[in-house]
Amino acid sequence: MADQQQHQQQQPIMKNLHESSPSTRQIVRFLTAATIGLSLLVLSGLTLTGTVIGLIVATPLMVLFSPVLVPAVITLGLLTMGFLFSGGCGVAAATALTWIYKYVTGKHPVGADKVDYARMRIAEKAKELGHYAHSQPQQTHQTTTTTH
Repeated sequence: MADQQQHQQQQPIMKNLHESSPSTRQIVRFLTAATIGLSLLVLSGLTLTGTVIGLIVATPLMVLFSPVLVPAVITLGLLTMGFLFSGGCGVAAATALTWIYKYVTGKHPVGADKVDYARMRIAEKAKELGHYAHSQPQQTHQTTTTTH
């Protein structure tokens, strides 16, 4: 009987211990993550070390060749920027011409409704200014004849 009571008392303790302990899958996940993390840390340290050693070795060469390298880098930079700018202008022109072609052929490109609205507003203002300008010379002509 005492043996049975000890067994019943140990059973909940073992059950709680088994439930709170991590599973094998969780342990493997943790070890995998730790291994990958440490590998990346070591790799970043090696990369930093290699970069510093490369700079130490290359510094005397850069100092010796700087009268040639600095103008060459500036020239290459200007050439690169010029090609990129001209290419960007070409892309912008092709895009604008494509949009205009779609607009003229009756397709409805993005922003066409705004262009139509602006065209209507300009036409209205031009008509108003036309009426105003048409009436102005008559008023000026009338005021000059009445004052003489």
